[in-house]
Amino acid sequence: MSDQFEGISVFLAVAEARNFRVAAERLGVTRSAVSQALQRLEDRLGVTLVQRTTRSVRLTEAGELFQSLVKEPANRVTEAIEAVREVRARPSGLLRIAVSSIAERVISGPLLAGFMAKYPELRLDITITDGEFDIVEAGFDAGIRLGEVIEQDMVAVSVSSAQRQCAVASPDYIARRGAPQHPRDLVDHVCIGWRPRPDTAPYRWEFTENGRDFDVAVDPDMTTNDMGMMLRMASSGAGITFGMVETFAPHIARGELVPLLETYCPPFDGFYIYYPRRHRQPQKLRVLVDHLSSRG
Repeated sequence: MSDQFEGISVFLAVAEARNFRVAAERLGVTRSAVSQALQRLEDRLGVTLVQRTTRSVRLTEAGELFQSLVKEPANRVTEAIEAVREVRARPSGLLRIAVSSIAERVISGPLLAGFMAKYPELRLDITITDGEFDIVEAGFDAGIRLGEVIEQDMVAVSVSSAQRQCAVASPDYIARRGAPQHPRDLVDHVCIGWRPRPDTAPYRWEFTENGRDFDVAVDPDMTTNDMGMMLRMASSGAGITFGMVETFAPHIARGELVPLLETYCPPFDGFYIYYPRRHRQPQKLRVLVDHLSSRG
């Protein structure tokens, strides 16, 4: 007797990724295995679900309908299987987390090492990214970002104390150019800015004065998507840069950088781990949330 469910998970992986190679990587199988499983499913149903070309993969009308009908039931079956396994098993499997580059200190080496030692059956796949995307569609279990940029339909749990941003420059730069006394003075200084991608505008530097938030659209002489590069340039006296105080703290302590405009940089809500609302969260995700939030 044939298995009526055979190939459905493969089809859903292909439908979400729109790419056979990516689907195969997520499933941990070969591309040929994905192609063969999908072909068997199509043969059994008597319809073509996926239109394949050398450059793209798209769903047919039948494929779109099939995906809409089986996606949620398949998710519920997966949750049911995981729930039953959890009755007798320790947390296991792969956890994929998308982490903002400015939140790297939240998931420090000792913190993650302690988590892995506590749950040796779990594997972590952490991607540092500042891109804006649907973590569920991209195949992540959760993300870590500042609370103010998390979608409202997500569950968000605090994993850090309040944070603060500030501008910094090296003592050498300040000796040569002076220190800005007000954020508006930044337009007369050499600035080192940040942007997530080449096709986006540089990040606007945010400040508060008399309870009113405002930002300054500095015109950076240099922009980059790498905080390490910003730190190296600022420490070398190239200009003023802006970011999280936690990131700058070691360099400030060593005298390599000097904080600027602190009066205009009050604290704000910190970082959160966020994930989609589900009827029942996987055990592997629950233990990670508990581990991070207990040290927030």
